Amino acid sequence: MRFFAAARAAVGQDETTVDAATLDAALRSVTAADPDRWTALQERCSYLVDGVTTRDRSTALDGVATVDVMPPFAGG
Repeated sequence: MRFFAAARAAVGQDETTVDAATLDAALRSVTAADPDRWTALQERCSYLVDGVTTRDRSTALDGVATVDVMPPFAGG
């Protein structure tokens, strides 16, 4: 998983490796530097699962190489 902008700040790192069956499980497995901020931020993020945008946290991650966590950016 790669984290950008506010997600990177909440988690405290640029990326991490997780082993999870779904996007939701992967997000819950992240150990964040600021857990409260990370939990609140997840609801506002978009996710790129191998380049495909989703907000569906039940998305399966079997065979997925990269998940990008994209928080809302200023102006859009």
